[in-house]
Amino acid sequence: MSQYYTSGEFAKKAHVSIRTIRYYDQKNLLKPATHTKGGARLYTDQDFAKLQQILLLKYLGFSLSDIREMTIGSGDKQLLRNSLQIQKRLAEERLEEMKNVVNAIDSTSQALDRNDQVDWSKMLNLIHLTSMNQSLSMQYKNATNISARIRLHRDYSVNKEGWFLWLFSNLHLKSGMKVLELGAGNGALWSQNIDKVPAGVNIILSDISEGMLADAKNEIGAKPEFQYAVIDAQKIPFADNTFDLVIANHMLFYCDDISKALQEIRRVLKPGASLVCSTYSKRHMREITDLVQNFNSNIVLASTNLYERFGLDNGKQILSKFFNDVTCKKYHDAIEISEATPIISYILSCHGNQNEILLNHYQEFKQYVEEKVSGGFSITKDAGFFAARK
Repeated sequence: MSQYYTSGEFAKKAHVSIRTIRYYDQKNLLKPATHTKGGARLYTDQDFAKLQQILLLKYLGFSLSDIREMTIGSGDKQLLRNSLQIQKRLAEERLEEMKNVVNAIDSTSQALDRNDQVDWSKMLNLIHLTSMNQSLSMQYKNATNISARIRLHRDYSVNKEGWFLWLFSNLHLKSGMKVLELGAGNGALWSQNIDKVPAGVNIILSDISEGMLADAKNEIGAKPEFQYAVIDAQKIPFADNTFDLVIANHMLFYCDDISKALQEIRRVLKPGASLVCSTYSKRHMREITDLVQNFNSNIVLASTNLYERFGLDNGKQILSKFFNDVTCKKYHDAIEISEATPIISYILSCHGNQNEILLNHYQEFKQYVEEKVSGGFSITKDAGFFAARK
């Protein structure tokens, strides 16, 4: 038989007040398993497991309405998983922010020890600047952030073929080809097309991040066609005329020296072989930027406009200095969505200052996004790839 606890015993077991237990009952978060004949609440160990989940989610910063949707019995594990990832991201950002505060305090203390004049505004700027830089570096620890972006495109795009299926179909792979992908990320281009990879192809997936490559290996599995290597695109460790195809999917604009990367790519390509490199324009995902800036005009989702470094509007001009027969092919698509969580995940995955600003305003921001997308929300997509021949 189940062991029953009175409200007092149950509250003591969970280290909360009886008032909290009663409040959760009133809010339909945690109903008692049964009542005594006199109407007193009685709880079981199963109820205790649910209470532990509620307390954890509350500690992580979820509102009671959020918790009601996500607690045991909701049946929506994906909602819980996505929401937890958002809170994890916010917690990571808070940790980084606190590290920046510690560094600023140390710098200020050292200035005082030297009897130097303390520039307080400089110390505050140091915190903000290092927050931006560390936010960018966090993108490359593993594939968590890139996966958030992929999920938004995968699950809510109008074009059902999907970006990775479309791009793969334009690679025209053949047996015997030697292929290098630079900035392979979590390997989605290959994991989503694994059954279409022809036998006898030798594919080297590279990234500057070991964490990214680890995620790619997990996604693709043990396949003899694939090798993995940590590589900087500006210093490719392969001999001249090695590859039949080099792929740079949305990565060239991250290179510090794009010209140097293109020189290296040209060097390792065989004569007549091709580079396929994708990018987007300033029109791409513009509604996301407008959404966050209408909430707070100080939010910047990217410290650099990547499309200005290498985009659809200037890519052909840049590539033509190093390659022949440069052509562009557009991917026709848009995003239609009426859910807030995937958009918020996408926003928090960006490498701007949004997390620093939203840390203490998350519930307000969540409600704002929910209201904006409830009747349907359209997002422009303007992406494609260039094919360039050596």
